[in-house]
Amino acid sequence: MTGPHHALALALFCVLVLVTLGITTWVGRERRGSPEEFYAGGRLFSPMENGFAIAGDYMSAASFLGVTGLIALHGYDGILYTVGFLVAWLVVLFLVAELVRNCGRFTLADVLVTRLRERPVRIATGASSVTVSVLYLVAQMVGAGSLMTLLLGGTGERARAWTVVGVGVLMVVYITLGGMRAATWIQIVKAVLLLGGTVALTVLVLLRFHGDLSALLTTAAGRSGHGQAFLAPGLKYGGGWTARLDFVSLGLALVLGTAGLPHILSRFYTVPTARAARRSVVWSIGLIGGFYLMTIVLGFGAAAVLGSDAVRAAGSAGNNAVPLLALDLGGGAGSTGGTVLFAVVAAVAFATILAVVAGITLASSASVAHDLYRTLSRRARTPRSEVAVARLAAAGTGAVAIGLGLLAQDLNVAFLVGLAFAVAASANLPVLLYTLFWRRFTTRGAVWSVYGGLVPAVVLVVLSPVVSGGPDAIFPGADFALFPLENPGLVSVPLGFLAGWIGTVTSREAADAGGHAETEVRSLTGAGAA
Repeated sequence: MTGPHHALALALFCVLVLVTLGITTWVGRERRGSPEEFYAGGRLFSPMENGFAIAGDYMSAASFLGVTGLIALHGYDGILYTVGFLVAWLVVLFLVAELVRNCGRFTLADVLVTRLRERPVRIATGASSVTVSVLYLVAQMVGAGSLMTLLLGGTGERARAWTVVGVGVLMVVYITLGGMRAATWIQIVKAVLLLGGTVALTVLVLLRFHGDLSALLTTAAGRSGHGQAFLAPGLKYGGGWTARLDFVSLGLALVLGTAGLPHILSRFYTVPTARAARRSVVWSIGLIGGFYLMTIVLGFGAAAVLGSDAVRAAGSAGNNAVPLLALDLGGGAGSTGGTVLFAVVAAVAFATILAVVAGITLASSASVAHDLYRTLSRRARTPRSEVAVARLAAAGTGAVAIGLGLLAQDLNVAFLVGLAFAVAASANLPVLLYTLFWRRFTTRGAVWSVYGGLVPAVVLVVLSPVVSGGPDAIFPGADFALFPLENPGLVSVPLGFLAGWIGTVTSREAADAGGHAETEVRSLTGAGAA
């Protein structure tokens, strides 16, 4: 793009940042400084508001940038992410949303300590929640770096690095000033913008092909370089047993991981009742379902309009497919229409990153302050000191995410989110389901379940081809890839459930029958819920 067009695009970015900062400042003036206000926004949001916020929290850069890029590069196999992300909400709706709202207060650990010993459970779940949050944050940082590099018209490492740092600083400001209220309203605004932008692009793609989906798919296959294989399974996950097992592993992680994501679980505490939590999920499913159907059109549209080679040339991971598609649909490079549409889409994508980052950072800081600090600190704890620690934890989480984001800049955003989902499904989901539904479950089983899923998942990621052993790895010059799969879910998720079972049946501690009865009654009726 030309200089004036760059200036226009950057101006839209500045407006977006100023608007979100304005929302944060406005909301921050109303906060009372209590944990309930900081973590849950006073539990005053309606089901529709929370449904839009959940959708805004869930429709991340992985969806808007990463999934469409994968579809543009790998065709049918890229749709796996869309299906996995969407089907996961059925698990949330039927097994998690209402029960978690009735049993918990701010974090996952609050659900468990109703019937389990507090100290070991809070330490274990706090560690796992922070790990999942940081992995998820890294994906958003990578998306921000790719977006800003494209906007500035270059591929320099310096532009990416400063963008990652800038997003990290902004997310700390949002959370420390506004807490859950600020995060929620930013997510609502972002959901509206993202859905509006996605609808507009989808309509333009369909108009380009006169509403003929068959022509769209045929053209996409022809310009993909793979012919009809682009529309059939196996292009990415069909090269052998390792690739097929990776396919199963990724699907397992995506379907089960959503129910264990800390920033999604925390959203159920922002509504006044369990019924409102369930209705929130229904709202979010409708919004998210429509969005993911449109990402399929955009992915194949990018392949048909731009060609897979052009998408790959802008970044091997495909994260820039949607902004480049917008540029072409608006009239092409150098045109005012193309620049405006590109800038609007880039601004919406950036809003997506900011909103998701805010929610994840808040969930991570809540785990540090509400679970780890209250358990490990020997000082007298007050509600005000806990909120202060949460704000400091937001800064620490941001620093760690910035460092890891700088290392993983060449990886696909959706792929990185798949790793976070795998860790969540391995460490958080087993202990949550055991606590809610297994009468014999004990504290040892809970601790073993969390660490039995968390440690293998992290270790297998470190020993996978993602980190070393190939040109696209984080450390391409090293080779310690002992685990052949890119996603650890196929191994680590069963290990999390198995470790919880072994820990329980070998425990000398008897299960707390009264605690289980209380949990069961509270989860089903809401009696005693916060």
